[in-house]
Amino acid sequence: MDEAASRKLSRREFIGAGTTASLMILNPRLVRGTAANSAVQVGILGCGARGNTDGVSLVNNTPARVVALGDLFADQLAGAKQRFDELARQKSYGGINAEQLFLGPKAFEELVGSKEVDAVVIATPPYYHPEHLEAAVAAGKHVYLEKPVSVDVHGAQRVIQAGEKARGRLSLDVGFQIRHAPPFVELVSRIHGGAIGRIACGQAYYDAITVPRPPWPKASPPERRLRNWLHDRVLSGDIMLEMAIHVVDVCNWTLHGHPLKAYGAGGRKVRTDQGDCWDDFELTYFYPNDMRLSLNAVQFLKGWWDVGIRFFGTRGVSEAHYAGDVRILGEEPWDSGLRVGSEGQKFALTGAFAGALKDADLEKHKAFVESITSGKFHDEARSGAESALSAILGRTAAYTSREVTWEELLRSDEAWDAGIDLNKLV
Repeated sequence: MDEAASRKLSRREFIGAGTTASLMILNPRLVRGTAANSAVQVGILGCGARGNTDGVSLVNNTPARVVALGDLFADQLAGAKQRFDELARQKSYGGINAEQLFLGPKAFEELVGSKEVDAVVIATPPYYHPEHLEAAVAAGKHVYLEKPVSVDVHGAQRVIQAGEKARGRLSLDVGFQIRHAPPFVELVSRIHGGAIGRIACGQAYYDAITVPRPPWPKASPPERRLRNWLHDRVLSGDIMLEMAIHVVDVCNWTLHGHPLKAYGAGGRKVRTDQGDCWDDFELTYFYPNDMRLSLNAVQFLKGWWDVGIRFFGTRGVSEAHYAGDVRILGEEPWDSGLRVGSEGQKFALTGAFAGALKDADLEKHKAFVESITSGKFHDEARSGAESALSAILGRTAAYTSREVTWEELLRSDEAWDAGIDLNKLV
């Protein structure tokens, strides 16, 4: 169907199937709004690439079921319904009921208000994450919030506050799946155990390919921005927040905290897409104990990409790549057995990873569902917000061409305005 027609579809035009069968027994206090003898029922808010990837992984790797979908755009909603109905058919249970399809700017309120939904995957443009998280927590839903949790300082503080409200009664996960990638888990455990000694300095980089997006010639400017939010600085947070934040988060995890200050540079010199995100950032972060980290982020390459992190310590060097080489060299060597290039070049910024991250999504989603069914709720709002603030710290230093401290950043309470009225989308 063409764009114009797809945008005019209503929820009643979707054909859904009815009820779901029981999969496991849950404590009724842990599942919000469903019968106690049911699987964890998930709603996907944001039916783009990452929302679909999270949902498919949850269905394939856990007892959870996707029972509700919400999106701004009818074509994305229809595509996701078709995908999850087919998965349901393969597993011999009913598809998504038409009454659980929520379309338009109020879709997030309708989805989190559904009595059929226990947990929500939030995979909308990052600019909207704090608002959508607050609504889900207020509605008593467990949340899997995709990264980044926010694009600005004010939003990160809102996420921390929402986490405080959820603590002890709801599970709140943030989509940093690398913390569950088995080779990375083992590497960081060994570093924490002293395998490379005192860390003097580090190097991290996320050098990525061009992310092509359709031109959407018939769309209004606001719709085009929303559909291609990856290229929009305010909606995505720029490549530091949407992309490089993954290596920032691994560094915070490894170093037990956030940077104290940063300086850097960057710009938009060679990108030709319709957006305004920068090509590259070159940053120096300062962590406690005068530990310096050099970070490079690039998003315009063709035919090649690499993501890597190295720490240099008094007893050795650690090295970790997305596709291969996760190891320690020095007095206490260890090797995962992976090698750069051994998994080929399969990679997608918003989809599935390969190499060392092969099982990352699987393990992360399993842990999320298990936290709900066991009642041992996760509380990742603060760590997720700290990683977002760390990326914002570097982004601000580069934007302003000066050194910026953590305290100065928090005092700013920076709040961005996308200037989009969702109610006026055509």
